[in-house]
Amino acid sequence: MATGSSKWWQGPMDFPPQPQPQQMQQHQPLQHQHQPLQLPAVTMPAPAPAVAAPAASPESKQQGQGQGEGQMGAAAGAIVPLRRPRGRPMGSKNKPKPPIIITRDSPDALHSHILEVAPGADVAACVAEYARRRGRGVCVLGASGSVVDVVVRGAASAAPLPGRFELLSMTGTVLPPPAPSEASGLAVMLSAGQGQVLGGCVVGPLVAAGPVTLFAATFANAVYERLPLQD
Repeated sequence: MATGSSKWWQGPMDFPPQPQPQQMQQHQPLQHQHQPLQLPAVTMPAPAPAVAAPAASPESKQQGQGQGEGQMGAAAGAIVPLRRPRGRPMGSKNKPKPPIIITRDSPDALHSHILEVAPGADVAACVAEYARRRGRGVCVLGASGSVVDVVVRGAASAAPLPGRFELLSMTGTVLPPPAPSEASGLAVMLSAGQGQVLGGCVVGPLVAAGPVTLFAATFANAVYERLPLQD
């Protein structure tokens, strides 16, 4: 076989070159890129227990609300109307009134008196004399003591009743002159011995057997009128 002749298997061929093993490794896609990354486990610290905040007092709440409203009003630029305080204003309470002092007594006012009649004196005569000298009417409201020689209207005789009697009551009015004598009069209620009670209008002496105390009221400027009134 001649050496100068070219065989078909010895000539140049157009086949692409075979890749080298190193090139094959370079063009080969990375498989680990598509695999998920495995990170190491991280332990987180446990949360601290929550500490309860102190309860706010009503005053602090009101202050906080007031500050919040003031800040909101100032931020918004609005005019906040002032609330009218409730209740009475200061100094408007009822002030104590000064006491009423009467420096001048009215002549028509009643005056209370306690009159004491000495033993042996006529009680009715003493009251009439007192009214005449004072110029005031005497209204006898009550009496206490003992009397003798009592002459009352309605008795069996006009002679004084014998014995000593205790005064249970005495009422009547004695007016000073120029009032007529029939406008004055006294009535008594007496207690005799053994529980006997008698009384009537005094028409004679009424002698005090011991100290007799009278409870009376005096008046002045009494208007004397006769009834019935004429038209």
